[in-house]
Amino acid sequence: MHNEENIALPPGCAAACGACERPRSVEESLAGKKARAVRALSRWEDRVEDVVSPPEERRLGYRDRAALKALWTAEDGWRFGMEGVRTDVRGRLRFVRPRPFVPLTDCPVHTERIRKTLRLLASALPPDEPEGSFPLRFLSVSGAQATLVFKTKSEPSEDWLHVSRVGSPSPADALAAVGIDGLWFHANPAAGVRLFGKRGWRLAWGAPRSADSRGQRYGPSSFSQLLPELHDASLEEARRFLVPGAGDVVADLYCGIGASLRLWRKRGADALGVEGSGEAAECALRNAPGATVLRGSCADRVPMISDFLRSAPPERRMAYVNPPRTGLEPEVTEMLASHKLRGAAYLSCSPGTLARDLAILENAYIVERLVPYDFFPRTAGVEVLALLRGR
Repeated sequence: MHNEENIALPPGCAAACGACERPRSVEESLAGKKARAVRALSRWEDRVEDVVSPPEERRLGYRDRAALKALWTAEDGWRFGMEGVRTDVRGRLRFVRPRPFVPLTDCPVHTERIRKTLRLLASALPPDEPEGSFPLRFLSVSGAQATLVFKTKSEPSEDWLHVSRVGSPSPADALAAVGIDGLWFHANPAAGVRLFGKRGWRLAWGAPRSADSRGQRYGPSSFSQLLPELHDASLEEARRFLVPGAGDVVADLYCGIGASLRLWRKRGADALGVEGSGEAAECALRNAPGATVLRGSCADRVPMISDFLRSAPPERRMAYVNPPRTGLEPEVTEMLASHKLRGAAYLSCSPGTLARDLAILENAYIVERLVPYDFFPRTAGVEVLALLRGR
């Protein structure tokens, strides 16, 4: 058996963090992820393939999105990190009370842009003295869009953003220099219960949208995969299986900012996307020209999705779904099981809820392949692409 103590933590890694796996070799990590997928999907174990993973050089410095707790103390100033875990508990990590705060300024999993942004804001933000004068609770960074989340109804002043120190640029200019396009203030009295609220957003500086490495537009709360090249590989796997083309219709549910939606349109298919986030739906419309995008829950949009699918004969209908960890809504599972589709591709971030949904969908589909992906290297997480052929 491998001795984990022989594998050192990467430079900058905080031992008490607990967000990543315990030190393991790449081979052990991938074997563990496949084993997790097989356990959850044991009913279809013979169809679970090996984990598709990024190259070794992409297993660090890949996370360009982070949501970190902000903590002010007179001794250390502003720090950004998370509540950690004890390091002296063998086996499964256990949280303790009070939970220690672990600074993640030098986290080696984060991109250099995030590390520079954390250092810059730690030195530039006004102090929270007296307490509550600058009630910052979280910092969210989504690529080139950063958000300061304040636990208050009214946000503090932004004057500090444009004040230059002797021999130094203003914080706004410094943010631009490290690759940040826009800085948002978000006043959320419920910060801590949930990160974002529906209201209280304001662009304090810069541009409201950015473009990723694929040219796709996104905003401060948009979700997209951290390894675009691996996500593209999974989309190409789905495309080769579904083979969408002119005359076909693809229902793309939980479509996000439209990366998959754009692929179906490029292949000539008629595509309908459904997305709950207004920001992501707006970006999807721009990223997938010619597609129809509906905002709202997929469950609420079932009648419109059904009408869209019925606009083509059964051999021309297909679906691509990428739901959150909770899996498909029951109404959506029932709809997909009741329609005659040529095929469906289901990208899941939870093998457990995928197994639950496949048990129902199997009445209408043959589960042909289950392809695990290592979208989050150095963590225990594994995503699985299920390729389903209509019966």
